[in-house]
Parts: sequence; structure tokens; C-alpha cells
Amino acid sequence: MLGEYRISGRRASEIAASIERGVGSGDLPPGHVLPPMRELATRLEVNPNTVAAAYRTLRERGVIETAGRRGSRIRSAPASTSRGSLRVEAPPGVRDLGEGNPDPALLPDLGPALAAAAAADAESRGLYGQAPVVAEFVARARSAMDADGVPGGPVAVASGALDAIERVLAAHLRPGDAVAVEDPGWGGMLDLVPALGLRPVPVGVDDSGPLVADVERALRAGARALVVTDRAQNPTGASLDARRARDLRAVLARHPDVLLIEDDHGHAIVDLPLHPLAGVTAHWAFIRSAAKAYGPDLRVAVLTGDPVTVDRVAGRQRLGPGWVSRLLQRAVLHLWTSDAVDTRAVARSYGDRRDALVHALAERGVAAYGRSGMNVWVPVSDETGAVARLLHAGWAVAPGARFRLDTPPAVRLTVSPLGAADIGPLADAVAAAAGPARPVSFG
Repeated sequence: MLGEYRISGRRASEIAASIERGVGSGDLPPGHVLPPMRELATRLEVNPNTVAAAYRTLRERGVIETAGRRGSRIRSAPASTSRGSLRVEAPPGVRDLGEGNPDPALLPDLGPALAAAAAADAESRGLYGQAPVVAEFVARARSAMDADGVPGGPVAVASGALDAIERVLAAHLRPGDAVAVEDPGWGGMLDLVPALGLRPVPVGVDDSGPLVADVERALRAGARALVVTDRAQNPTGASLDARRARDLRAVLARHPDVLLIEDDHGHAIVDLPLHPLAGVTAHWAFIRSAAKAYGPDLRVAVLTGDPVTVDRVAGRQRLGPGWVSRLLQRAVLHLWTSDAVDTRAVARSYGDRRDALVHALAERGVAAYGRSGMNVWVPVSDETGAVARLLHAGWAVAPGARFRLDTPPAVRLTVSPLGAADIGPLADAVAAAAGPARPVSFG
């Protein structure tokens, strides 16, 4: 029931505004169930289609969510609330392990790549009407994906992985649709889904990626899309192995209408083999970003997929930004062709630090996870207390709330700033903050 708050209005815009006022005042709190459309229409003496239009507007704005027969309810968190705001600022003298940045020492010098891009631009000039993608860039990207077993498909370019994911979701889904997402998972992804008016359905994760039973359950319940991180999952470091990929492909084969989105987050920073899932559903997209291996400010991601998906993404992009800077495409191409990043050396550097920390924590009775990439995930019994105690001990870490939906409390530690001498003191501090390990899974 709605308690004392009375929804008012005769037109759809007025009804939507009335509900938004109730949300803003707190009279309609998160999770509160709205009346069925016909019931509200009768109460307001309007056509049910008017209420349906109001609810549709609110879904598109991210104010409410609809869960089939369970009806419509106020979203559990405002769509504008960014999980990135759940951060711990590192004061002077405190080591920052919470931002999730790569090690600057492992990033390539961008000077030669940018100079080469500028030289190429001097010949062709980046003007309106030119092809939105650089042919050599696309050919190199497609060749690399072919070598990794990614199914054939056209190629588009986006401004980073999250931009690509947003465009693919928008190309196929409508507000109110359910999307199966990893839990714990990338905070930006968990923000994006509800911001688009979509409904996130959590899927558990272990070291080998999304749990098969959870994926099957989500798809059977009506999830229209599944988003999977193939390697170096943020925040747990999970990476798909051959067996898990085979089992997930079998699940997807039973749901061929589901949109599959794969984010190869660990590209060029891990040396584990890729086990792509694409090829068993009608619509799919596979995405690689330059951010982790070459620098976060290189806002370039390449995506391939089925022709319909890529065509929709490229077509919508033409109506907005038009294209991703061809200068940046040429700069990334130069980084690729000049072998500016030694993937094995980078993977070994992150792996040595990550494995040393996980091992040191295990010696102190603390369970930790980090199969690949630059992060370590540590379940804790009291997340707020653990973050505060670590800050007092001189370490700023990321609270797990940035990455969780239904999974237990934890903290994320990025190993990029760590040296060998830091491992012992950090493990001591984490052990003191987290307490003894308990039989708890992060998935």
C-alpha cells in the first residue's frame, strides 16, 4: 500500500511528475510497490493507457522498475547514484590501492604513437565525410580476434568498453528488460544497467567466471541479455577456463534469443588463453579496450559482433558523436604494430604481486581471490569496519559495495602500486582488519 501519499494527475506527464515528487520527498521510498495500472487508473478516473504511459516514462528515467507479475516498484537506488562515489580518498601518507589504475611503469610511452598518428593525419587530414574507422586499425583488430577464436563479424569502434556495452544494450533492449550481470562485478556496469532503465539480475562468480547454474536460472527467468568478462574480471580476477566456457555455451545454445556481450577486460595484461562464448546466440558483441594495457586516457575500444548488432551500434553512433577520433585509432594501431606492450612481462609483473599477496594472506588465515589481472578480492565480515581499519593502518582500499549486488561484504585491493617490500605489511594490516577467513564464496 502507498500509505499517506496520494498519486495525482490526469495526464501521463502529471502522473509521472506526481510519483517523482513522492520519490523526492521520501514518501515513496525505494522498493515501494506502485498500484497496478488499472487500479490507479480507476482511482484517478483516467484511461489505463494513460497510467501505462506514465509508468513507461518513469522506467525510461530509471525511477521505477517492473518485475513482471510482481508489478512496478520504486528503484532500490536512484539511477544517478554512481558506485564510483563509494570510494575512500587517500589522505597524505596513505597508500592508495582503491582506484584500480594500472601501474604507470608498465604503460607504454605514448609520444611515438601520437607522433605517428599526427604524421598520418597530416597526409589525409581528419575531415567530415571520411570513413569512421581506420581500415588498418580494423584489419589489425580483426586479425587479433581471429587468432583468439572470436567468431567473424564486422568491426566498430567505441569510446571505451563501457561506451560499447551501453551502445549494444541500447541497440536491442528496452527499459524494463532484465540483464544478467556478474555479482560481484564491474561497478560501472552495475551503474549502467539501471541507468538505462534495465533491471540487473545478479549472477554469481568464482575463479572460472559466471556460475553456470546462476546463468541458466537468470535466462530461464527471462533475462534478455548476459554480460560476461572473459579475463581479469574486475574486481575478482576471474577468467573463463575451457570447461566453464563450454558449459556456458551449452546454456546459451538453449537460449538463442539472448543478447550476449563479452568484455575481454584482460586483453594484453594477462597471458591466460581466451575462451570466447560468442557464436551460439543470434545477437552478440565482443569488446576489447585499450585502457588497461596502453593507458586509461586512450578512450578506444574495438567491438565485433553479428552484423545486425554492429550495424545498429554504428548507425546510432553516426547520429551522435559520429566517430571515435581517427587520431586515437592510429595511435593505438601504432602501439599494436610496434609491440609497445610486452603482454607476458606485464602479466608476470601483475601476477607476481597478486600471487604474493594472496599467498601472504592465506598464511595469515585470510581467504583472497585473484586469478588474473591487477586486483585481489578479500571477503570480510564487516566491510565498513575493514575499510576504516585499513585506512587507519595506512592503506586505502575500495569498499566491496562498489561491486556487489547480493554477494557478501568484501574489499578490493589493486596491486599496481605494490612492491615486494609492501606485501608483508599489507597482509598484516588486511589480516588485522578482516579477521580469520570464513568458508564464504564471493560468488
